[in-house]
Amino acid sequence: MICISLQKKTAEEILSIMDDPFVEMAEIRGDLCELSPQELSDVIESEEKPILVSYHCGGKEDWPKAESFLVAAIEAGVRFVDLDIAAPVQISKNIQNLCRENACTLIRSYHDYDKTPELNFLKQTILRSFRYGADIAKLACKAESEEDVQRIIGIYDSLLEDNHSIRADQLILIAMGPLGREARKTALQKGAPFMFASYDEPSAEGQIPFEEMHRWLYGDWRGVHKSDFHAPCSKSFAQRAILAAALAQGESHLSGFGACEDSLSAIEVARALGAKVSRRGDKLKIQGIGPVSERSLRINKLNVGESGLLTRLCIPLMAALNSQDTLIEGRGTLLGRPLNKANDIMAAFGILLQNQSEHTDKQVYVPLSVKGKFFPGTAEISGSAGSQLISGLLMSLPLCSSNSTLFVSEPKSIPYMFITQDVLKRFGVKMSCELEGDSKMLEQQDWSYCNGICFKIKRGQQFKATELALEGDWSAAAAFLCYGALFGEAEVLGLNTKSIQADITILDILSDAGACVSYDEEVVSVKRAPLQAFSYDLNNAPDLIPLASLLAAFCPGESIIYGAQRLRNKESDRAQAILETLSKMGVQANVIGDEIRIQGMGLSQRFACGKLLKGGKYSSFHDHRMVMLLSIAQMGADSPIEIDDTACVSKSFPNFFEELSL
Repeated sequence: MICISLQKKTAEEILSIMDDPFVEMAEIRGDLCELSPQELSDVIESEEKPILVSYHCGGKEDWPKAESFLVAAIEAGVRFVDLDIAAPVQISKNIQNLCRENACTLIRSYHDYDKTPELNFLKQTILRSFRYGADIAKLACKAESEEDVQRIIGIYDSLLEDNHSIRADQLILIAMGPLGREARKTALQKGAPFMFASYDEPSAEGQIPFEEMHRWLYGDWRGVHKSDFHAPCSKSFAQRAILAAALAQGESHLSGFGACEDSLSAIEVARALGAKVSRRGDKLKIQGIGPVSERSLRINKLNVGESGLLTRLCIPLMAALNSQDTLIEGRGTLLGRPLNKANDIMAAFGILLQNQSEHTDKQVYVPLSVKGKFFPGTAEISGSAGSQLISGLLMSLPLCSSNSTLFVSEPKSIPYMFITQDVLKRFGVKMSCELEGDSKMLEQQDWSYCNGICFKIKRGQQFKATELALEGDWSAAAAFLCYGALFGEAEVLGLNTKSIQADITILDILSDAGACVSYDEEVVSVKRAPLQAFSYDLNNAPDLIPLASLLAAFCPGESIIYGAQRLRNKESDRAQAILETLSKMGVQANVIGDEIRIQGMGLSQRFACGKLLKGGKYSSFHDHRMVMLLSIAQMGADSPIEIDDTACVSKSFPNFFEELSL
């Protein structure tokens, strides 16, 4: 990235400069800008782009001012502060502690305005910077010869060879003076997280003007600058609500509906159950068939389209409510996707699932028949294959004539079970839920610490008609948020930032990766910043893995994403699809067990080295999530990306390309 260095600017002037969409990042020189600590705080709190605050001291008398200025910046939430390694010990400790407490990146810097010291001294200075708490070490030395320039820039290679714990994106090496101009560009090629450029007058000798640096690095590329992406309706909420409304007593009204293929399939299932459904704009009116009780329906078959969720919701519903065997039909990629452990789970309730097509393995596939008499009661089932069939049981068991206790061991996609519970509560159905696991599960809201879930469900309940506003879809919105985080800035409308959707996790992933994320009740905003490798368990939000993998490709270092096993039976073998796609793009990636490991490189380094993602013809694997990955990747590719099948994106987001192009 390019960090413009600002001096002799008022607070209003700084904010005006930051409004320029092509300004990515700025350094505020406290020693050169006449800002009070309060004015500095106001600027930082008002600005969402990354800001670096520094204060270059001319003597001992300056250190109290420097400390006050940096403390004000850190407490206001600044992203970076630069503290010279010559700072007094107590000031150094205070700033280090504040940075840790406030998640501020600490740069420890060394400046020599007269010469370039010997190589060994420079290396030791860098190591000393890290001992003094640096997240990033910065050297800026006067280059009086080409040998000085090479000595400084060569550290990127020599030090990294000697110290494998240090990465290039942790080093900013500057050769000051006219001879060092090109070395500033070379530093970006080597992997420096950002480099300084002058906005008007240089704050250091040899700084390159911003426009020149921007033109050299990006050429005609202008990135993403969009403030009105709209999230579509969450099909997870919509499908559950449509089925609940179909089974309810009375007329329900659902607002915020968006017509993706999976949700339209849910409407057809509702009609097959006997409900009357009408639609006007984004509003659905559903006259339910209730009251519903065990084996009160007479339905020969249901067509679930291409929706795996709808399939798994309908299997328990038909088992519990239908008075005869039911044929579940579908189409497209659904027909080739095994319903892992579905037979084992349904067998616990006396139900047999029988394939109606030829398959050589022992798995169950659509089309299938649901056979047998459903027996509610106490059951322990495995959640390792996902939450969708469990959600179907949670919708079915309250309607039965006996109380039920459902214990889910090895739970995955836990938030989706809570979505089901929440939707049922809106339709008048209640159940208790107890979680088993480490206390960190609730303290950190980290569901990987959950070992089991016990649902206790009272018998003889009925769905009651309601009015419900459907949430925007975080899994679809994640595409636009990643778009902005990687290539500029984006704002997404129509999201509930207090949602229990699993895919709201994208905010944590982007924050962990270093993007600037902010939100209020109306808009979620993300802006590009220096990114870093991350590690994240997405077993509970597997739909995010394709986009998280693309994000990792632009994060320097090795990122690790957990949840590969959850991808095997999606619309494609999604883990293999991600691996093949990234490899073809020139990104080193591999799958080891449940891990996807990706070696990333920052966007600026990719531009500086000519290592953008490789364009060309790509397969979508007929998978809507892969279409989103490929479409977002286009902005960081060296030539157009041609996708063989884009129509499949309508499964979840028919207006995706329309939103992307606005």
